[in-house]
Amino acid sequence: MTYYLIIGVVFIISMIVQNRLRSKFEHYSKVHLKNGMSGKEIAEKMLRDSNIHDVQVISVPGQLTDHYNPMNKTINLSEGVYMQRNAAAAAVAAHETGHAVQHAVGYSMLQLRSKMVPMVNVASRLLQFVLMAGIVLMAMSGSKTVLLIGVILFAVTTAFAFITLPVEYDASKRALVWLKTSGTLANNAEYAGAEDSLKWAARTYVVAALGSLAQLIYFASMLAGGRSND
Repeated sequence: MTYYLIIGVVFIISMIVQNRLRSKFEHYSKVHLKNGMSGKEIAEKMLRDSNIHDVQVISVPGQLTDHYNPMNKTINLSEGVYMQRNAAAAAVAAHETGHAVQHAVGYSMLQLRSKMVPMVNVASRLLQFVLMAGIVLMAMSGSKTVLLIGVILFAVTTAFAFITLPVEYDASKRALVWLKTSGTLANNAEYAGAEDSLKWAARTYVVAALGSLAQLIYFASMLAGGRSND
């Protein structure tokens, strides 16, 4: 019951933040930029201003599917950002370009995060099966070995979630500094919209990281409290 309570609380908070994020983006999508630049044009300008010439800006389907791919050096902007000319689109486009800038300058936390991706992919695929098997084996025989492996795998994914936080916040910081100093956003309303949009986007990562930590603590406490015949 404790585990389901944790999952339920995390789910509810996550839904509240996600709904708030969508509401914010919808609101700031109505704050049209005086310069008339699209998300694509903003990303391309930030790349040029950062002296980055080997990154391509492309459109991808979906909503809030924006991301930077360091493997093929592409800034992938969702349909609602790529051609839109508003404060929300400007914020997202500049944020994803911020990741490209991180990549170009060798930002340490992004490098660490990239190195962890293969490990996290493996851990994510095995995690649920190993945890379930570990819980069953501990209940039946008292052996904690498999559950310990499951907790270690969960710790890897949790560490990844927390390493993601400075990467995301730094990309937003780079985006906002550039949007302000480059004069891309003409007035306080446009800048405030971009800043608020990125603030709520960052909170989704905070909720995910804290939710992962809460689950990790639960399984770790189960491991510590279970009997052992090892």
